[in-house]
Amino acid sequence: MDKAIEEVLMSPSDQEQPCEATAALLESREILPTIEPIETPPVDLRASELYINRELSHLQFNVRVLEQALDEKQPLLERLMFLLIFSSNLDEFFEIRVADQMRQLKYGREAVGPDAMHPQKVLEKIREICDVNVTRQYKILNDIMLPALEAQGIHFRRRGAWTDAQRAWVEEYFNEKVVPVISPIGLDPSHPFPRLVNKSLNFIVQLEGKDAFGRETGLAIVPAPRSLPRLIRLPDELCEDGDNLIFLSSIIHEFAERLFPGMKVTGCYQFRITRNADLSFDFEEIEDLARTLRGELHSRKFGDAVRLEVDNRTPEELIGFLQEEFKLPAAHVYRVDGPVNLTRLMAVRDLVERNDLRWKPFTPGLPNKLKVEGDLFSVLRRGDQLLLHPFQSFTPVIDLLREAAKDPEVVAIKQTLYRTGVKSDIVNALVEAARNGKEVTVVIELRARFDEESNLQLASRLQEAGCLVVYGVVGYKTHAKMMLIVRREGGKLVRYCHLGTGNYHSGTARLYTDYSYMTADEQVGEDVHKIFQQLTGMGKIQKLQKLYNAPFTLHPKMIELIQNEIRNAKAGKPASIVIKVNGLTEPKLIRTLYEASQAGVQVDLIIRGMCRLRPELPGISDNIRVRSIIGRFLEHTRVYWFENAGKPVVICSSADWMERNMLNRVETGFELFGKHAERIRRDLDYYLKDNCQSWQLHSDGSYTLVQPGEGEERFSAQQALLDELANS
Repeated sequence: MDKAIEEVLMSPSDQEQPCEATAALLESREILPTIEPIETPPVDLRASELYINRELSHLQFNVRVLEQALDEKQPLLERLMFLLIFSSNLDEFFEIRVADQMRQLKYGREAVGPDAMHPQKVLEKIREICDVNVTRQYKILNDIMLPALEAQGIHFRRRGAWTDAQRAWVEEYFNEKVVPVISPIGLDPSHPFPRLVNKSLNFIVQLEGKDAFGRETGLAIVPAPRSLPRLIRLPDELCEDGDNLIFLSSIIHEFAERLFPGMKVTGCYQFRITRNADLSFDFEEIEDLARTLRGELHSRKFGDAVRLEVDNRTPEELIGFLQEEFKLPAAHVYRVDGPVNLTRLMAVRDLVERNDLRWKPFTPGLPNKLKVEGDLFSVLRRGDQLLLHPFQSFTPVIDLLREAAKDPEVVAIKQTLYRTGVKSDIVNALVEAARNGKEVTVVIELRARFDEESNLQLASRLQEAGCLVVYGVVGYKTHAKMMLIVRREGGKLVRYCHLGTGNYHSGTARLYTDYSYMTADEQVGEDVHKIFQQLTGMGKIQKLQKLYNAPFTLHPKMIELIQNEIRNAKAGKPASIVIKVNGLTEPKLIRTLYEASQAGVQVDLIIRGMCRLRPELPGISDNIRVRSIIGRFLEHTRVYWFENAGKPVVICSSADWMERNMLNRVETGFELFGKHAERIRRDLDYYLKDNCQSWQLHSDGSYTLVQPGEGEERFSAQQALLDELANS
């Protein structure tokens, strides 16, 4: 992902009726009948029946993304993007989650979670769910999306529909752009089956005849050049109307015989292999993390095969041949009715300029106090600032760092970076600060999944500029989002901080919902300083005054706050909890939430993705409601709200309620007070009120879309925040 979803809703009219094809799919939709309902749950809160399997819950999130493609209240091209994001998410799911289950079986190291589901059973369920929903995805593409795009003048031209002039242009493209870089591989003893790159587009070709050396092999593999786009726009002068696009696969199909002179192509079929892309280390053997990571990155492209996608017209004998080569059982083969690499269709965004089929653009808002030129330090001395991205601008965070880089009174800057671009504004400012003589320390998490190569390049650039670069703590990913600026003021040193729930990346700040907190609070600054000392040096745990940090105090604090609500409920005091995170999987937190529900505490959980907790179980979790918001923006904020007998405790954090975040990562949680705490509660209320982009989780592990009641107006939390905070 983490690269994954981007964006939600702009509703034209509540009176619109879905087209017939959409209506049929809506009526037949099955939202993951993964687990049978429980009639009489046991009292033991550790019992496996009380927990949903993590992998299946993760997969359900992807299905909820797919459902957005059927929402006709959203712009057409955005619906297409959701359809393609489903593919992108599913790729990562197989590369990481399915690969892990297969690895456990391969090496006899089966591990079960609190749900006690064996990896083999998990894989069987994954196959069952993916089989249904991948078929649905291609049906949505072929029966709904492509006809709808065609009606809007966006044409995907098949080979049989090319005019003579278009075919001549395509032939020239093939000769000039494809032939020089393509490498067909005939299969024989001296040309064994090639080692194909993860997620690459390939063709298996059936041949008749003998080649120049008298060989008659019958089969060849043609890897599509990765340097070429998978979607190509035909020149407008060759087309009558609209936007006309063709697939690279269509070009290779049409002229495949040109790659084998004198031979006859009797069949040409697309396929794609997905491989294990997880990186694993023996930390006891690592002497230099950066060097080890560079060595591992290349192997990611050639990990064990975990999935084979093939054109559904491919003959069974060829599918069997590919299975044998990749050592994959039939359960890991997916026959698809269309292009095997749908993710690459996202290029349509750059090839087609149709703003009328996209969400209405907006300008992030900016509080009046931050509309200043070059004096953010004085603003923060007068009071803390809280921003909610993307509804409010990320620019003040960048401006604070830029100002620090130029200010002669600033003596030091410290920053954590998890995902950011090598040439981002944040990095440019850090480079400038180092060149201006500031003491710049950057903690880079090299192992941010799928951003490792970018982070290695980032580390090199910062080091060349004179920054001190460290890679955190071996065995613990540094996921905390912190910036610390030390400035001389009136003969003493003053600290300014930024803490966030998201990454220091201006691109994702336009797509992900995240909070940014900027402060000159002395105790917060001291706490952030101590955490940086832990990351760059060595020593015992240091006591913090206002922050909580994982893997030390954050998890115990959450347990303590839940237990406090339990005591309040039993004493007849107000008691409720609202938690908004990306994932809830940590067993002890779940058990404590069950105990809270049993004590009468009302618990509202807004969990975007994985959730192991089962709500609505009589006597166990009947006071717990779980919902997932899927929309225009990727919900990414982590917020913990506790009633505390009328004196709410409100904490924002970089940490989800998962084992990895609470126990195996460096994370921070920062408490908010006064108007900022009230602002957080208002935002949470919007999400709890949402009745058009909210999915409710049930005890059997299924989700249903929340719909407005009779006479009730549609309410989208994201749209309400856009209307309130952003500029049109």
